[in-house]
Amino acid sequence: MSVNKTCLVVDDSEVIREIAVRIMSDLGVDADEAENAAAAVEYCREKKPGVVLLDWDLPAMGALDFLRGAGELPADEKPEIILCSTENDLQQFTLAKAAGAAHYILKPFDKGTIAAKLQEIGFLAGEREAPKAAANN
Repeated sequence: MSVNKTCLVVDDSEVIREIAVRIMSDLGVDADEAENAAAAVEYCREKKPGVVLLDWDLPAMGALDFLRGAGELPADEKPEIILCSTENDLQQFTLAKAAGAAHYILKPFDKGTIAAKLQEIGFLAGEREAPKAAANN
């Protein structure tokens, strides 16, 4: 996985991109946007983001096209890819996983959903517990 702590949000919906970028900012993660798969592949080649939030339903070049393009990146430059879908479709997730998207979340997502997934994949540190008070002897 890439060590770059930038997230690329790939979605044809400007509103979804804005929401995801705002969530990332709230989580302390730098985020950029791409509205299509071709732009996203080019971004990954040039900027090497650590994680990509990838919409399944992209026009023209779809998510699988992006995954094929990302699959051509050197191993140490491949981002973690989180598929974002409105449908809970096992076949869709199986296809995406086989093509390189090892993770997924369902839309509509929120800050908690994204934070949990980023923590799960090691991209975002988990909440730290408050230190326990020392026992008085």
